[in-house]
Amino acid sequence: MRIQEIVEVRTEEKEQFIDITSQINRILRASEIKNGLCNVYVPHTTAGVTINEGADSAVVFDILTYLRQSVPESNNYTHMEGNSHAHIKTLLTGSEKTIPVQNGSLQLGTWQKVFFCEYDGPRRRKFLITIVPA
Repeated sequence: MRIQEIVEVRTEEKEQFIDITSQINRILRASEIKNGLCNVYVPHTTAGVTINEGADSAVVFDILTYLRQSVPESNNYTHMEGNSHAHIKTLLTGSEKTIPVQNGSLQLGTWQKVFFCEYDGPRRRKFLITIVPA
């Protein structure tokens, strides 16, 4: 049986990464699915999801710094809402990730965490978790 759940998140910064790994694990445990795939999907055009190191917060700081430098907020964009930089950053990180599940656990590396990526906050956002058994 496939499990699907929508999770709400409130972002507090214009740009930030929020560790959502524990929320995903809670849903995975409740599903009782031991082996399969877990998909995390963000249905927004100015927010995304990524997997990266979660042990050292300097990594997230460095990633956001690089993205801000590479895709500045002002760059003669033509989008009328003024948030083209957020759309481009979402394109770079992506809107979905699929993670293998084995023995009831996400198969993440030792230092890996799943992050909700806000690029146009603060806002109320959501992400969809779908767990499919093998």
